[in-house]
Amino acid sequence: MRESAARAEVNVTEFRIEQEPYYLPIGRECERFEAAWRARLPVLLKGPTGCGKTRFVEHMAFRLLGAARKDREAQLITVACHEDLTASDLVGKFLLEGEETVWVDGPLTKAVGTGAICYLDEVVEARKDTTVLIHPLTDHRRILPIEKKGTVLRAHEDFLLVISYNPGYQSVFKNLKPSTRQRFVAIEFEYPPVEAESKILAHECGLPDKEAKELARLGEKVRHLKSQGLEEGVSTRLLVYAGKLMAQKIPPREACEMALAQALTDDPDVQRAVRDLVQAVFP
Repeated sequence: MRESAARAEVNVTEFRIEQEPYYLPIGRECERFEAAWRARLPVLLKGPTGCGKTRFVEHMAFRLLGAARKDREAQLITVACHEDLTASDLVGKFLLEGEETVWVDGPLTKAVGTGAICYLDEVVEARKDTTVLIHPLTDHRRILPIEKKGTVLRAHEDFLLVISYNPGYQSVFKNLKPSTRQRFVAIEFEYPPVEAESKILAHECGLPDKEAKELARLGEKVRHLKSQGLEEGVSTRLLVYAGKLMAQKIPPREACEMALAQALTDDPDVQRAVRDLVQAVFP
């Protein structure tokens, strides 16, 4: 795996995945994604924060492109979208190098040209005039117009565009335009059920099965606090953080205070409710 050089204007990571990332399927999401890739249909992943969308994309990039790509090209190029993301950030731009002007491909152009999976994370954070540029890639044309060069790039046969967003934060100001949304097939994610989440925690944290199950059960209980003022349920990611602290010999209550009660909210009443649940699970 390698990370691209840091850029001030856009957060991009390029992955050459050497080993299969761990991912525990909850339903038929792997088969559905593979079918979409084989049909070259762009994919929308929707679900709450920290439920495994990014790990899922990494897993599928290895599964679909790992065996076929023995060169050093990236299998997955991820862009963390934000409100200042421009079309040039995605497509590329002319830059001065010494006395010469050179063209530098953006992450989307690299993915289109090399046949990587391009993952636009939290795409609703990007400006709508930026997301419009992906439209020609998401229908039968599969092309990327590069206006500054006056050229059109045809997508590599392995290229796939994947976008994600969190419906929990959906608003009239941050939502996918219907003209964009209807260009994708969608796969919905939720937090794993207790049994599955306990297996994930045991694998990711190295916890004994008993502690992993208790932590997963705590996660389920904390998610019920959404009706009591918690903005969003505790993510599997935060449960993994708590489990890793526990694996480092931090007592369970202290680990959960750091990774759950303090990380989830600043509301003292909700924090108190989380602590009560922690004490009930880890007496």
